[in-house]
Amino acid sequence: MWHRLRGLSVHRRAGSWGGPRVVLFDRDDTLVRDVPYNGDPARVEPMPGARRALDRLRRHGVRIGVVSNQSGVAKGLIGAGDVRRVNARVEELLGRIDVWEFCPHDDGDGCACRKPEPGMIERAAERLGVLPSDCAVIGDIGGDIEAAAAAGARGILVRTGRARPAP
Repeated sequence: MWHRLRGLSVHRRAGSWGGPRVVLFDRDDTLVRDVPYNGDPARVEPMPGARRALDRLRRHGVRIGVVSNQSGVAKGLIGAGDVRRVNARVEELLGRIDVWEFCPHDDGDGCACRKPEPGMIERAAERLGVLPSDCAVIGDIGGDIEAAAAAGARGILVRTGRARPAP
């Protein structure tokens, strides 16, 4: 009986998280279908239900960001301008994105921004005036979730059937 009463007391004092103030999404295979090293806005295709999910978050006052590794820039396959044009097309199709962060580096560059490192999440949170702990990060691979944990955010893995382990 004591444990039940103590549990009720603790439960009543505990506040709910209330959900995130910001949701940061991975771009490729999370918001839009992955086209490797895509520099062509015409090839952007939203994932099923992505627009509906983003609109629902917006209606609840949640701010939205994108954090995306774009190693094609470092490899010389696409330019930073190509990434920005593709991002603009994503926004045309899915609605306003409050903050964009992309890492132009390759796996071996040792940067602090490439997921699973926390840099992009920390920068996005700072630009939006929140703490990383106020954010949820949604992605399709382990590196997205590891980056969330490293930044102190909540990570949510979306199962696309193409998930791969973090590098």
